[in-house]
Amino acid sequence: MSTNALTRPLVTSLIEDAVTAPSMHNAQPWKFVCRTGAGVIELHGDPLRGMPHEDPDHRALHLGCGAALFGLRVGAAYRGRHAAVRLLPHPEDHWHFADVELLAADDVDRGLVALHPALPRRHTSRFPFTEERIPSEVIDGLRAAALQEGCQLVLPGDWHTDAVLEIVHDSERFEAADAAVRAEIAAWMRTGASDEGSETEGIPSYAFGPRQYDVTSPVRDFDSPRHVPDRASARFEERPQIALLGTVEDTPQQWLTAGQALHRVLLRATLDGLSTSLMSQPLEWSELRSVVRDPASTTGFIHMVIRLGYGPQGRATPRRPVSEVLTFD
Repeated sequence: MSTNALTRPLVTSLIEDAVTAPSMHNAQPWKFVCRTGAGVIELHGDPLRGMPHEDPDHRALHLGCGAALFGLRVGAAYRGRHAAVRLLPHPEDHWHFADVELLAADDVDRGLVALHPALPRRHTSRFPFTEERIPSEVIDGLRAAALQEGCQLVLPGDWHTDAVLEIVHDSERFEAADAAVRAEIAAWMRTGASDEGSETEGIPSYAFGPRQYDVTSPVRDFDSPRHVPDRASARFEERPQIALLGTVEDTPQQWLTAGQALHRVLLRATLDGLSTSLMSQPLEWSELRSVVRDPASTTGFIHMVIRLGYGPQGRATPRRPVSEVLTFD
């Protein structure tokens, strides 16, 4: 393989793919720097888009940036390149997450190319799913997607699912009792009020989904701080299907790896006709996160609870323009 020139149109198109990634509260905590002379695209985390109360260790911030990195890899493969990634290239700079070098590839990764159509189609859906069970072969494909990125996707059994759902309810009570956390969430909600932030970030009210009549599904209700009027209510699935994404260790490098695995799983699920939503709420409390995992599992640390099923795909949430997240040097 030979190094590929980093033209502005090419790099811009790659970042357009990268920023379709999910991130906590759609904060989009990434910055890209193209070092044209060195032939490197740098990925940096943006601490100003962190959540000091919900994510004090910046684990979720790393997950979002890892997901954006995977989107860049997919975009590179789609354009006939191989993205050679080096994670945490300068350990003394905690916010320099990755260096990416584009190489001309005679044989691109067809698995990544196949995921490219799902990038604009993947959306978080906070709407009810049906009770239809997901076929085992589809589940196996999602597990394989996580393994390809060095992570584990665990589909909990009945008792473990019930335990996780109870922990979700515990986290809701923790959140309701913490004014600082509620204020942090409210800062990223977009309901059209004049005192809110930019419309190119955060979670718009149309993405809240309906309220649950009876809380049976692990879907975070973002309405409580803002109280959107005339929001509908609906019954959600009684037996939600969830998956737990985890790693053996709990380090910044593993968080970036988990973010890449998360996006790969979500894109694979989208191509398989599944709808998905993400639940980090129980993982934001140290006293709850450790009990989400199955004690009999080899997965040491859980990074995301993923709800899977058949139902509405949800609408796209806004993204900041590439000009705000990419600079050329």
